[in-house]
Amino acid sequence: MQAVLLREFGAADMLYLGETSRPAAAAGEVLIRVAASGINRPDILQRTGNYTQPAGVSHLLGLEVAGEIVDGDLVALAEAGLAIGDRVCALVAGGGYAQYCVAPVAQCLPIPAGLTDVEAASLPETFYTVWSNVFDRGALLAGQTLLIQGGSSGIGVTAIQLAKAMGARVIVTAGSEAKCQACLDLGADFAINYREQDFVVEVAAMTGGKGVDVILDMVAGDYVQREVQCLAEDGRLVIIAVQGGLNAEFNAGLVMRRRLTITGSTLRPRSVAFKAAIAKSLQQHVWPLLAAGAVKPIVYQVFPASQAMQAHALMESNQQIGKIVLTW
Repeated sequence: MQAVLLREFGAADMLYLGETSRPAAAAGEVLIRVAASGINRPDILQRTGNYTQPAGVSHLLGLEVAGEIVDGDLVALAEAGLAIGDRVCALVAGGGYAQYCVAPVAQCLPIPAGLTDVEAASLPETFYTVWSNVFDRGALLAGQTLLIQGGSSGIGVTAIQLAKAMGARVIVTAGSEAKCQACLDLGADFAINYREQDFVVEVAAMTGGKGVDVILDMVAGDYVQREVQCLAEDGRLVIIAVQGGLNAEFNAGLVMRRRLTITGSTLRPRSVAFKAAIAKSLQQHVWPLLAAGAVKPIVYQVFPASQAMQAHALMESNQQIGKIVLTW
């Protein structure tokens, strides 16, 4: 089969389209003929040698795919209400940048009615991540306020829509007026241009000094001490990436007085059972919203697989609003 391969760790031009062996589905797995593959920030980190893969995972990049089931564990498929020939999207721990990809049956979801393969390929990584961190770990409830750092990212545009659909108020940060406007157009209540405004000051003004209930943070580093200042009593800070650095200092006294929670997670190394539970929640609570058009995939640009290098370069430029997808 064809796949996007890596000559060696390094820049985007290390990627090329080549031939490799087709994987085979084992017990509890399916083989998907891939129509489209989503691109995510961890793919960039893996390409540069800065993201250690979980043991036993395909060496190929790619964490989400959409396509047709062509083989697999028939018993597991039947138990999941799926069959060979079904169109699905799937979260995978690796191997997504290829014409064929193996996925656990429990991490496959039917493509919502009306969505294309390209749109479906943009869903798994961000929707699994947002549900797990904003609603499970962050425990965001209707009527509460969520602050999203990086509202125009793939994670951000998903979090805006899901939080609004669940009845929350949403504040985002973004790096330009155009990105701020795009977030507002998606339903965000307020948008802060972090290049021109201090989000601590702005959040205080927007919440009447109360602060926000949950923060979804992809930056960490020196953002953490500022985010602690933004949290309301019993607020939760959920860290899902460390683009701003690993180390942080913060006012521990403020954490105690306001009973704050600072937590975080990574999704890729978690068990199939853990991801299966998220999939069930998504199918119950979110897939109907996608089918109804109340929540929409936001795809910024699509590239043929042969142009994976250009797709990675675009992601590294941070120009995009939403997801970047490869097609096969």
